[in-house]
Amino acid sequence: MFMKKIGFALSVCILIIGCAKKDTTFLITENSVGPLLETTTVADLETIFTQDSIVMDSVNFKTGKIQVYEKGGKHLLTFTPGSDSIPTIGNIRVFDPRYKTSTGISLYSTFRDVQENYSIKKIVTTLNSVVIFPKQSNLYFTIDKEELPSNLRYTSSKIEAVQIPPTAKIKYLMLGWE
Repeated sequence: MFMKKIGFALSVCILIIGCAKKDTTFLITENSVGPLLETTTVADLETIFTQDSIVMDSVNFKTGKIQVYEKGGKHLLTFTPGSDSIPTIGNIRVFDPRYKTSTGISLYSTFRDVQENYSIKKIVTTLNSVVIFPKQSNLYFTIDKEELPSNLRYTSSKIEAVQIPPTAKIKYLMLGWE
């Protein structure tokens, strides 16, 4: 009888824990970043971020960047509006390391973390960085060339995944919906 009560109590605890709503405040998915959805319009941002400060680069919110800061001043996100007639969010740059993908990738992650969680579609070499584009994902990650071996820092030639150290830190985490 005692064992049945313990078993029942454990089952109830597991059910309660399993049914508890997961906090998605800082979760990045293919279709959302925290409370934002891919379909969120620029006009909806003030409603969504009522507790935060929104700063727009220009008077015309259809063309300028939109930055979101916590009330304490911490930079959370920067948005670039899409080009539709009803502007939605086109690109998002994550500034706060609390934002994480469902696989745990954040601004504190490394190239190894990216490789362990995503298949790489392509790597683009720029003047100061390399940009990693995973397959079947809207995410992309930028690694500063300072994280690379010295012989690769000043090259403009294509850099391959095997040339990037596993410990190279992610500098930018971005999501493009356009």
